[in-house]
Amino acid sequence: MAKSKKLEVDRILTMLQEGPSRIAEAAANVPPNLLHVPPGANGWSANDVLAHLRSCADIWGGCIEAILLAEDNPTIRAVNPRTWIENTDYVEQNFRASLRAFTGQRENLLSLLNSLPSEDWSRSATITGAGKPLVRTVHDYAEWLAVHERPHVEQIQRTVAAVTEG
Repeated sequence: MAKSKKLEVDRILTMLQEGPSRIAEAAANVPPNLLHVPPGANGWSANDVLAHLRSCADIWGGCIEAILLAEDNPTIRAVNPRTWIENTDYVEQNFRASLRAFTGQRENLLSLLNSLPSEDWSRSATITGAGKPLVRTVHDYAEWLAVHERPHVEQIQRTVAAVTEG
């Protein structure tokens, strides 16, 4: 994750709250089969993008839970979401069922994050398995998830527009 000015907690929570509803809005009146159609030969379908977002939510949301629910400063082995997705059936799932699962997962994460005292956003873990060990906080992972998701939501919007034109 590139270092930049940290987002305020309220902004992160708002971004995480908006993601699933923005995806649902983009896909609202789209025939189910078109949600599995990529906009071009090498593009990702809306369903592919959603599968990627679910995989990221599994990994990074799981890290948040481990930091908060495990002992202080746990050690977590890094897992690449692009590798993790191969262990799932997310790409094959029906878009709307997958979106419901993603939305439920997000609601659970937001419930956890919304209940945190401000000092718990600084709780951390040591991340191994991806080069030099790194220290990541709850704030780091929540921000990473929120910031990473925004362009992918826009990608779903563009993809849906491209496959429904005509």
